[in-house]
Amino acid sequence: MIDYIIGKISDLEPTVAVIEAAGVGYEINIALSTFTSLTGKSEAKLYTSEIIREDAHLLYGFMTKAERSLFLLLTSVSGVGANTARLIMSSFTAAELRQIIATGNVAAITGVKGIGGKTAQRIVVDLKDKVLKIDMVNTDITNTEVTAVNMEIKQEAIAALVTLGYTSAASTKVVDKILQSNPNATVDQVIRQAFKMM
Repeated sequence: MIDYIIGKISDLEPTVAVIEAAGVGYEINIALSTFTSLTGKSEAKLYTSEIIREDAHLLYGFMTKAERSLFLLLTSVSGVGANTARLIMSSFTAAELRQIIATGNVAAITGVKGIGGKTAQRIVVDLKDKVLKIDMVNTDITNTEVTAVNMEIKQEAIAALVTLGYTSAASTKVVDKILQSNPNATVDQVIRQAFKMM
């Protein structure tokens, strides 16, 4: 198993980072919080989880070991795949998610696109005690302000929402509304708010 990858960021999108290490470019699936943390940086260290399927070998990357632990716990729940776990982790910070699960806040989990009541209840029942064992020290990386112009933030936010399953038209409408009320929002903040509005 690949524990972590350190290297140059050769490409960065809201859902994928390509890290070049020892002449090899690793395509790593990431959550929105990771995207925000990496924005503006030239190098990165990502803790990884490898998902091996018949048709693909996929890497998922995280800023901290605690985030990776949460991801692995989520994917251990019946009905929660890697992409669903990433979507959940894109909706909350690691600390927020740990608190939500530990306190049995099913409503917050069902607010994530594609998560039904039964799945949310399974997540709480299966992980309520386990999440409290995760060491959350230094878990939440301070978000880096996205220095791109407003239009770039809009385009990246819409692209990320479309990648995560929302329609382009609905995404554009919601993102426009968010940026009108908060022009200085980061891509991460825009998308988190969009999750709550769609």
